[in-house]
Amino acid sequence: MVATFKIAVLGAQGVGKSAIVRQFLYNEFSEVCVPTTTRRVYLPAVVMNGHVHDLQIMDFPPITAFPVNTLQVGSRRDLGEWADVCCRGLRSVHAYILVYDICCFDSFEYIKTIRQQILETRVIGTSETPIIIVGNKRDLQRGRVIPRWNVSNLVKKTWKCGYIECSAKYNWHILLLFSELLKSVGCARCKHVHTTIRFQGALRRNRCTIM
Repeated sequence: MVATFKIAVLGAQGVGKSAIVRQFLYNEFSEVCVPTTTRRVYLPAVVMNGHVHDLQIMDFPPITAFPVNTLQVGSRRDLGEWADVCCRGLRSVHAYILVYDICCFDSFEYIKTIRQQILETRVIGTSETPIIIVGNKRDLQRGRVIPRWNVSNLVKKTWKCGYIECSAKYNWHILLLFSELLKSVGCARCKHVHTTIRFQGALRRNRCTIM
């Protein structure tokens, strides 16, 4: 079991991925949408089933393409993750959260492309990194563009990924998302049917770096 679980949060502009992170960390939501332009790294600790787990949550701005493995491109390191400071650390995480807006078809196509690129650039022989697909803005479900059953069926049966819908605005299923995520990365102590999660209060705030 790793000492710190590294998590990457990806999604198109305006899907609410940063709002999900801030709701999880600080229990707050802002109606003002501020585009993510740089990679933000948060270092919270959570308590699950009586055990403390350190997290490194990386909130990435929208990327045009998932960075390729530098070993695959040889000396052309300009094609790898180190070419763009916003992509640094993206290939070395333990889990991916891919967020889309249930009211925006293009945002689903975006995470569909990113997921495929993650699979295509994964180093052969390495263990599979868990991916959880998140449909945000459930509170606006009347404007949903793809039926929930269709997405859930595709993600779970075809993509073999986890799927959760949430509302960052109303803090609905936010804790469930992160508890399921910790289970997916192989945290043995988290694999109970009734998992509880809370923050280690003293470590909760003031642990964010912007890079």
